[in-house]
Amino acid sequence: MHKRRVVVTGMGIVSCFGNDVEEFYSRLLAGESGIGPIESFPCQDYPTRFAGVVSPFDPEPYLDKKQARRVDPFIRYTVVAGKKALEMGGLLGDNLEGIDKRKAGVLVGSGMGGMSVFYDGTETLLTKGFKRLTPFFVPHIITNMGGALLGIELGFMGPNYSISTACATGNYCIYSAAEHIRRGEADVMLCGGAEAPINPIGLSGFVAIKALSEYNEDPKKASCPWDKKRTGFVMGEGAGVLLLEELEHAKRRGAHIIAEYMGGGISCDAHHMTDPREDGLGVLLSMENALQDGGVEKEKIDYINAHATSTVVGDMREIAALKQYFGPHLQNIAINATKSLIGHCLGAAGGIEAIVTIQAIRTGKIHPTINLVDVEEGLEGMNLVKDKMQERKVRYGLSNSFGFGGHNSSLLFAEYDPS
Repeated sequence: MHKRRVVVTGMGIVSCFGNDVEEFYSRLLAGESGIGPIESFPCQDYPTRFAGVVSPFDPEPYLDKKQARRVDPFIRYTVVAGKKALEMGGLLGDNLEGIDKRKAGVLVGSGMGGMSVFYDGTETLLTKGFKRLTPFFVPHIITNMGGALLGIELGFMGPNYSISTACATGNYCIYSAAEHIRRGEADVMLCGGAEAPINPIGLSGFVAIKALSEYNEDPKKASCPWDKKRTGFVMGEGAGVLLLEELEHAKRRGAHIIAEYMGGGISCDAHHMTDPREDGLGVLLSMENALQDGGVEKEKIDYINAHATSTVVGDMREIAALKQYFGPHLQNIAINATKSLIGHCLGAAGGIEAIVTIQAIRTGKIHPTINLVDVEEGLEGMNLVKDKMQERKVRYGLSNSFGFGGHNSSLLFAEYDPS
């Protein structure tokens, strides 16, 4: 079946480095850490007291004040990042009326949904009774509501739903949105992931499974993928949303094309709830599927944005898959870990790191992996972009995201070639 070409014409972000893509990426290039103490609730008794927090955050003018107060933060992040993507793509405001909204959709997922609303509602139920529970409780905790409210406001009547595959959510949403465009079911899709887990119940849940770093003495150094001292990941939050369009649709309206979506791949480890396969086969399959989908040989890959969460087991399982799949060519690929700077944004990670990958293609600059002091054995000769950003021509970039449940995903982006 003929696949329509899919291009990226806009990007929107909410992050611990603000809501502007250029500022966000410049701070990554500078090697700045966005990790700091959690101040939104008392956590002095927790073994982990830091995260990559979105603060301060003002949703205006993208979201009405009254609505902003009602909804969960993950919905606020979705709406702002989505509208920022439209704004970059020249489709916010009057220009939006020039597209067929029956073929415009939203596919922004969340791994955990409205956790703050859920936590506050549970407290109300236990202390004040069910009659005091807000009627917005259910609508504001379900993972599809961020995209639903965004679609309602924009009048987008095309595909609109959410996917929840834990930390692979953002990638799965982008992959699925692109397929809608390829098949002719949509011309325009807002897609990516959003997460707002930094609250008592979110932090407690990850503390309970001993997944987090406890390096409270110097939080900015706590997220250290591939370093021998790594003991767990650092929580982050935010949203990353892409504006995808069918190529001819974008050209007809004179849109500036940022990059091209070449393809995606997904797979399942079919192994364990939280631990990845030792042989890395699931990760290998997702990368292989992505390159096959995009019709790109692996020797053409210049850059990989690794999942690299700073967990003892996960980091090296991904490396094992990279070695097995890319072989000797791996020495020619720049590989970095965005999570070393902003933490692990869970369901938003794929959307945010897709933006990072596209920015590397756009700018020819790759941000550093920080906190990599004592490099894990088995990484000799690999270019992990240690400490300082690198200038490099990136024609093809791959972004990996993996989630609890064994969900693997890889997205392939390229420099747009108008020929």
